[in-house]
Amino acid sequence: MEEQIAGVPTCYRHPKSETYVRCTRCDRYICPDCMRDAAVGHQCVECVREGNKSVRQARTVFGGRVSAVPVVTYILIAVIVLAYAAEIALPSIVDRLDGLGIGLIDTDGRYYVYDSDTGLQPVGVAAGEWYRLVTANFLHLQPTEGGFGILHIVFNLYWLWTLGRVVEEMLGRLRFAGLYLLAAVGSSVFEYLISPDTAAVGASGAIFGLGAAYFVFSRRLGHDPLGGGRLIVFFLIWLVVSAGFSSWEGHLGGLIVGGGTALTLAYLPRKYHLAAMGATLVLLAVLVAVKTHDPGLWPA
Repeated sequence: MEEQIAGVPTCYRHPKSETYVRCTRCDRYICPDCMRDAAVGHQCVECVREGNKSVRQARTVFGGRVSAVPVVTYILIAVIVLAYAAEIALPSIVDRLDGLGIGLIDTDGRYYVYDSDTGLQPVGVAAGEWYRLVTANFLHLQPTEGGFGILHIVFNLYWLWTLGRVVEEMLGRLRFAGLYLLAAVGSSVFEYLISPDTAAVGASGAIFGLGAAYFVFSRRLGHDPLGGGRLIVFFLIWLVVSAGFSSWEGHLGGLIVGGGTALTLAYLPRKYHLAAMGATLVLLAVLVAVKTHDPGLWPA
């Protein structure tokens, strides 16, 4: 029961505030500080909070929660830029975090291709450094490498900015993050399977995965996925230009894994999305394990 001062009704939250307005939902007296506009009259703070719990949050057509700000895209861009700055300040981290599948490290800390039984310490994914499958996707060629370093990261950031915001808006944050990381890991896995002695770096594989996802989602929604042909032209130019200093194996892996993940997100019911992405991750892990235990990978 509301407290009253000399018979005058007061706010249930502020007993010293006189008021004659009642909450249309719970019928308690509320002062101006506690009033919240409702469809009819006013409601108290607690009723508004309780009502919000029963309101279903808007979701995208592919099941993700609607978000006006592409936070994940911005975070990915920031991480890539920070990693590039770290490379410039400390170039040795590239050898520690690139996508090398199998190699050797000498006592001087230098890395060598694993082509014989020299007794040197093996390094790379085959030596248990699975984190390289992820970290390699956030590194890029350095500026000293024939001028391609800056071109490498600029191209990738441009496409991440262009495609990332659109795809994240379609998927929502969590599904977009899952798609991007799966495409990135898929890129590294294909590199490991085809060219295990190559120390590849770059976000290109993940970007190709976003391109494939954009194509799939656009087709699913009945839109023009090529933007009047411009998207495919730009991608072909990029593929040709980057062939001289990047990894076609990684591009292919990102394209296949990103496109396959997008198909599951576009056509499977929402309740199966997490399981489908988990199954893809398990499959990639199995492929890495099988390759690692292949006798042909370890020269006699």
